[in-house]
Amino acid sequence: MTNNRIARLAVNEEGFVFDPQTGESFTVNDTGKTILKALIESKAQEGIAIKLTEQFNVSHQEAQADVRDFIQHLRAYQLL
Repeated sequence: MTNNRIARLAVNEEGFVFDPQTGESFTVNDTGKTILKALIESKAQEGIAIKLTEQFNVSHQEAQADVRDFIQHLRAYQLL
């Protein structure tokens, strides 16, 4: 699920995200950081949702919604 832009993003442990090619930067929360790192690693949405349920103790349905919403935001910002 990666494109060239998302694959080049650098994400640190505090959720700071930097695109070295454009110089753009933004921050994400812990959930967003987990989703973004998984997308950079080309993980499938279902696998990301499972990881969220394990890491954040949320329902699978809530995790799936979080993944969908985050991906929609990435598309809106033309990162996906």
